Amino acid sequence: MTINLVWFKRDLRLSDHQPLADAIASGRPTLLWFNFEPWLVTDPHYDERHWRFIVESIRDINRSLKPYNTQIYVTYGDAVEQLQAWHQQFTIAEIFSHQEVGLLNTFARDKQVAQWCASNNIPWHEYPTGAVRRGLTHRKQWQAHWYKVMKAPLSTSDLSRIQPVAAASVDYRTLPKPWFERHSAFQYGGPSAAQVTLASFLADRGQAYHYSISQPLRAEQHCSRLSAYLAWGNLSLRECYQAAVKKRQESGWKRPMNAFLSRLHWHCHFIQKFESETAMQQVPLNRAYIDYPYRSDAQVELHLNAWKKGQTGYPMVDAAMRCLTQTGYINFRMRALLVSFLCHYLHIHWQHATTHLAALFLDFEPGIHYPQIQMQAGVIGTNTIRMYNPEKQAIEKDPTGQFIDRWVPELAALPLALKQAPYLMTAMEAQMYDFQLGEDYPLPIVDIDEYRPVARDTLHRIKKSSTAQKEAKRILARHVVSR
Repeated sequence: MTINLVWFKRDLRLSDHQPLADAIASGRPTLLWFNFEPWLVTDPHYDERHWRFIVESIRDINRSLKPYNTQIYVTYGDAVEQLQAWHQQFTIAEIFSHQEVGLLNTFARDKQVAQWCASNNIPWHEYPTGAVRRGLTHRKQWQAHWYKVMKAPLSTSDLSRIQPVAAASVDYRTLPKPWFERHSAFQYGGPSAAQVTLASFLADRGQAYHYSISQPLRAEQHCSRLSAYLAWGNLSLRECYQAAVKKRQESGWKRPMNAFLSRLHWHCHFIQKFESETAMQQVPLNRAYIDYPYRSDAQVELHLNAWKKGQTGYPMVDAAMRCLTQTGYINFRMRALLVSFLCHYLHIHWQHATTHLAALFLDFEPGIHYPQIQMQAGVIGTNTIRMYNPEKQAIEKDPTGQFIDRWVPELAALPLALKQAPYLMTAMEAQMYDFQLGEDYPLPIVDIDEYRPVARDTLHRIKKSSTAQKEAKRILARHVVSR
């Protein structure tokens, strides 16, 4: 039997899926395939929370495919070896997939697949992800292109025309058991959950979006909560864009929908930046910061571990890290705080944030992750350097102390001012509240004024250097959007 093969990666949906639509429309039997790759499963950027989300997504899709007598077939192994096995079993005529803006290792794998396809004379049709353009070296007319893509009709697959292929799949029982254990603290994967989340955002939650996004408790409720569904492709960006535009037209939600739409634009902007300069995974976008003098003393590992565990002695930092660890989600401002605290207040290299935070973010998207971490670390050289004071962030973004109460419960009995900054507690207050700093909650691992001026002065000195300014011009020419 000669077949088409649709290779699912970070596009786990049936709606607005051009590769699927075109494969079905060809009239040839079509095999739907997802492959777990051992080297990616063990990659430190990933955690079982990601594989669980993928399993949930595939099982949800397969429930939708059951009436059509087909499914996404799952395999576990090397992608090229599995393609060879499919080809020997069926004879692959054409392969259809979305382009993946992933890590350097997935890009290397795609090049191997391309070589295999060429050697076997098999056309591989790769379709853009969102409005991201592969190999782009400038942003001329990029914004016009983005709007053109977002406004284009959704690609609808006629599933009634699919010609099923009966194939062998991995027995789910052979995959790691934790991938199938439901964790209520995490968002559930799959297009069905994604559509419910989008609907609830546009029905009522999103009305307060524009003034809730910076406060972690309000963001949990009023942000879209679509980031994980976009990262794993349970929804397309175009579906979200068109639904938000429709909501703006039919309601009085102009400000919240404009704010949301601007962030959908940023989504593609940052992925495009990474796609155009994948070296960001290893070095700063602005090469002047390559030799930035981060700490290398004996306490770096101790401080790094305290940051990872949410035991820094700064409640807002610790609450954000513990929340992220337990739920896979934290709002944008708290993500910025975590990176800023590590790089500016602990003066530890931004690379120490990359894999740790990636493994915690349920919505880990490589193309957004690396540009954002470098921007928050201040090593881009074209943005305002922002150093988020953890005490100030606690006062402004958790004004009632409820977020700290939830995630740092050992401080819950203290009055608001002390739970936001327990290190200011006097001996009399410690006795009054029966609270011992260093026992009931950690002492601050550093004085926030110890490394901050060092980081500030060093970052600004490098930013003013001729090398950094030359690099900044290169970056602006390559990555700044022009209409």
